[in-house]
Amino acid sequence: MPLPADAPKQARRRAGRPPQALLSSARITQAALKLVGRDGYKGLTMAALARSLHVAPSALYNHVSSKQDVLLLVEDHLMGRVDVSAFGAQPWAEAVCVWAHSYRDVFAGHLPLIPVIALLPVTNAPATITMYEAVTRGFLDAGWAPETVIDAVVALESFIYGSAYDANAPADIFDAGDLAPDAPSFSAAVARRGSGATDPAVRARHDADAAFTLGLNAMVAGLAATLGQKNAAV
Repeated sequence: MPLPADAPKQARRRAGRPPQALLSSARITQAALKLVGRDGYKGLTMAALARSLHVAPSALYNHVSSKQDVLLLVEDHLMGRVDVSAFGAQPWAEAVCVWAHSYRDVFAGHLPLIPVIALLPVTNAPATITMYEAVTRGFLDAGWAPETVIDAVVALESFIYGSAYDANAPADIFDAGDLAPDAPSFSAAVARRGSGATDPAVRARHDADAAFTLGLNAMVAGLAATLGQKNAAV
């Protein structure tokens, strides 16, 4: 039955034009993370990324101009997941620990990107800058001199990135094997380590968590002592 002449006509989508954009920064970021997780950092190429998104490389270049732009999106996504909410809400030492634990957990899940992100400039990465601003403000509010803040943050980050690798280490990483009799002190210390869990993955994670907590607490205490010495000298 034909419609009346004055009936509203339903808008038709133009042929070949999707109702929404096929690509977005979020889609590109997620595809890049998946690609790196599967093939490692070397597997992240613009051609491979375009294939994973089922688009032509030219369509990808309409959104990002280079692999560097893609890495900037990835960096910002990961740094945006780091928890900085404790700064300004909890004492400085506790806030640093919350931040550091979150930071390690985020990058423990993305090991192939650590060597890249650790050396990637933060220029024009809004979530990354927001994270660093919150951390810096937390240090300044605690009494740190501005010229010392970034050095302290970099020292903590170096420990955090290394601990992210350790969180993925196998449970038997310190097994001396047939050489155990030649290193009795070391082997005995290794044997006394851990929670006693029978699941190797659980035991490895427990050991990594214990080492991280021990090291982090020592670093925070040392940094606090350094801060106290500087304040006492003023």
